[in-house]
Amino acid sequence: MPVPRRFDRRPPERDPTRINERIRVPEVRLIGEDGEQIGLLKIDDALRYAAERDLDLVEVAPEAKPPVCRVLDYSKYKYEQAQKQKAARKHQQQITIREIKFRPKIAQHDYDTKKGHVERFLRHKDKVKVTIMFRGREVTHPERGVAILDRLADELAEFAIVEQRPLQDGRNMTMMLGPSKAVLAGQFDKLTNGDAANGDLAAAADLAQVNGAQPPPVAQGEPPLPAANGDAPAEPASVAVAEGKKEAEPASVAVAEGKKEAEPASVAVAEGKKPKPPAAKAPAKKPRAAAAPDVSGASE
Repeated sequence: MPVPRRFDRRPPERDPTRINERIRVPEVRLIGEDGEQIGLLKIDDALRYAAERDLDLVEVAPEAKPPVCRVLDYSKYKYEQAQKQKAARKHQQQITIREIKFRPKIAQHDYDTKKGHVERFLRHKDKVKVTIMFRGREVTHPERGVAILDRLADELAEFAIVEQRPLQDGRNMTMMLGPSKAVLAGQFDKLTNGDAANGDLAAAADLAQVNGAQPPPVAQGEPPLPAANGDAPAEPASVAVAEGKKEAEPASVAVAEGKKEAEPASVAVAEGKKPKPPAAKAPAKKPRAAAAPDVSGASE
């Protein structure tokens, strides 16, 4: 059975600004709708002055003696203030703090992976809180954590600045990294991974072919090794066709173009042709017969 929500007895939040009948002082200093100083008036006279102009009497300085009130359209005033706050928030830069944790006995591969995450966070202009977690008696060797944090800061000096040096807090050691000026200026916003570069190069080649221009050169690998019998290495089909050389045709293409193909032996016999006899094999050697035993001496 669900637990019923407890009744909230707190009153709803109200606008603390006092307007019109909520102003409970006998006398106010009044300012007109155009900013003109009208002077000291009784509260009833000030309310009547605002009602004649179809505006609101708003208390702008409640701490003054007497309080200062102004005649204006309060709904329009609130809307303008909300728009100003919205524009101010739009121009503010929101800072996100990311956290990544290391161990004092971290392996090299894990260190490289976590360093890549820190670099990615910094490229997105986020702050990074790096934490070294100690367990057991590892806390007696804080110099290992300091060495890891200093090494990380040195390797990421191009992307980060150290906002807080390594600080021991119980069993944890923390360091705060912030994006460098180069990152904030947008110098590392361009794509730097190999896949994106290869994709841009392929797109440039396609565009050059459409326009009839020479495509950009593509980096080639090592040349193929020569054949074992000393012949020149075979060229790919695309290279051979581009250089005007004739490429070997498959059997199906040769038959379709009316060229004669080598026939197997079964087809030749069916057509009455004499197939080539196979090479004669050498006769197998017969085993030597064993010599008969000599029994003449035994009879004598």
